[in-house]
Amino acid sequence: MICFVDELKNQDLEGKKAFVRVDFNVPLDDSGNITDDVRIRRVLPTINALLDEDLVVVIASHMGRPKGSVVPKFSLAPVAKRLSRLLKKDVVFLSDCIGSSVRKTLDEVAPGTVILLENLRFYPGETSNDPEFSRALAEGMDLYVNDAFATAHRAHASVVGITEYLPHRFAGFLMKDELNYFHRALDNPLRPVVAIVGGAKVSSKLGALENLINRVDKIVVGGAMAFTFLKAMGFGLGKSLVEDDMVEQAGRIFQQAIDKGVRFYLPVDCVAGNRMTPDADTKVMPVQEIPKDWMGLDIGPATTTLFNEVLQNAKTIIWNGPMGAFEIDAFSRGTLAMVHNVANTYALTIVGGGDTDVAVHKAGEMDRISYISTGGGAFLKLLEGGTLPAIAALDRETCD
Repeated sequence: MICFVDELKNQDLEGKKAFVRVDFNVPLDDSGNITDDVRIRRVLPTINALLDEDLVVVIASHMGRPKGSVVPKFSLAPVAKRLSRLLKKDVVFLSDCIGSSVRKTLDEVAPGTVILLENLRFYPGETSNDPEFSRALAEGMDLYVNDAFATAHRAHASVVGITEYLPHRFAGFLMKDELNYFHRALDNPLRPVVAIVGGAKVSSKLGALENLINRVDKIVVGGAMAFTFLKAMGFGLGKSLVEDDMVEQAGRIFQQAIDKGVRFYLPVDCVAGNRMTPDADTKVMPVQEIPKDWMGLDIGPATTTLFNEVLQNAKTIIWNGPMGAFEIDAFSRGTLAMVHNVANTYALTIVGGGDTDVAVHKAGEMDRISYISTGGGAFLKLLEGGTLPAIAALDRETCD
């Protein structure tokens, strides 16, 4: 079973040290300033719950991909400042995440102290799940809390290896919300269930699509990956992105959906461009009429209307992946319209994946989506029906 932090309430924990794995991999500008602190804010309930029990809260995270060496631009120092402001209390920032300096601080601090360790990925042992590094992270700690859903698909030292040395392990409130909403969407949903799947490549979503066929009532496919499905139907698509080695599998997935009675929707028109740049020439056209030197880069208005109609009777909507190259203004309309249309339904709406989350924020609809997942890869892994290594590592016989 998975034990959650609320099961710690009213235990004698004063002064105990809790190693809390979070995901503070927040975006920074060129000056090192945090441009979006949502990931920090989402774990504040867990941190505050631990502080209420007079624990010493030792927070660990990664930042960027420093590849096992110290890279100053990936320091978590800016995060310590923002976290201190949000908690309204001083946060002790350490320049390392293991070793004598960490242990010395643990021995000296008072109950209720918050400590932020330096970037875990400054050590190669983090991503390799090295047992010695895992043991070093656990040294001096009394219990383990994982509230980093976005890294739950990684078998890294701070999410898997460390649990071998800390038998009292718990999931935080963010992790609990992520798992509960996903369970509501796919394991015990209100129907009809609509899955919206977008992005560039069928190959990255193949497992998810195969699993969703057995769980949902309708599948909507957009983004560049739709062209691989359209190619399987014999359409000429100009220079649109097509994974030629996936065409046969795309056709098989489509047929499997039809055989199971799952309605499968693809774009009927698109915004095409002669190149994928902000200054490209663009036209709206049926997908069958894309010129040989042009490419489809967003769903068109007829497809937007079609997809909106598909959503009207939905009771549950789960969405992963944009409808086009929405980072370019000329090709963003389809994705932003989809955000508004999803927000306007009366369904339980769950959005996951980094690009999709960005689109929801860009459209200003954060408050009208039931749940926005913090995980990209982890969310996709759950869509595939897979087991997350971090969740498996939290499994315990009892929560005593």
